[in-house]
Amino acid sequence: MNQKYEHIGRVKEINRFPVKSILGESLSSAIVDSRGILGDRLWAIRNECGKFGSGKSTRRFQKMEDLFCYKARYEGDTPILTMPNGIEYRGDQEMVHEALSELLGFQVKLVKEASISHFDEGPISIITTSSLKMLSKDLGETVDPRRFRANLLIETNSTGYFEDEWVDRQIQVGESVTLKIVASLQRCIMVNNSQEELKQDARILKTLVNNHSAMFGVWAKVERHGEINVEDEVMFLK
Repeated sequence: MNQKYEHIGRVKEINRFPVKSILGESLSSAIVDSRGILGDRLWAIRNECGKFGSGKSTRRFQKMEDLFCYKARYEGDTPILTMPNGIEYRGDQEMVHEALSELLGFQVKLVKEASISHFDEGPISIITTSSLKMLSKDLGETVDPRRFRANLLIETNSTGYFEDEWVDRQIQVGESVTLKIVASLQRCIMVNNSQEELKQDARILKTLVNNHSAMFGVWAKVERHGEINVEDEVMFLK
């Protein structure tokens, strides 16, 4: 039996964050495996108590100030960290731990994911242009998608918080990748934080709380592996 499809839109952006909770890199294509986009949030900054650096404090995470002033990209399999002062360090060199500890003011290490997942929710996060337009309308000005650190931004002609309708459905991205949409994403104070030229803006989360129960975007698990590209078609599987 032939699989039936329903068009959603196209991939507008692919984003990967080599190190959890710091800025990452935009890609034109990416490999997707069972863990998500290859290398995404594979590394994290860990304190001496075993908690990972984040913009919030929880059982697993420690709030570390100004993490959005740091940035990471990959050279091959190695993360390259750019510090707030512009100096770069390779993730496989001992001096990266010393530099991070000095800048943050306490002892930390850059570590690769082991038994404890670095993900807050699940492997792949997704937002759409329709939800961005809806939030921008509620806020009264354009909202930059970088605030939500989504792996995929899908351009669509639909309106409203479109992703809300995707939960429990399967989507296909490009020719081979299939994702199962698991749940909507509840947002935290990190969406307000300044990054690059974007200024601190407490209105972002407040607007989401008041208009959409603090939800924005969805997360998905990977059903079928493969490669995705910017401009790939995105479809519902019926």
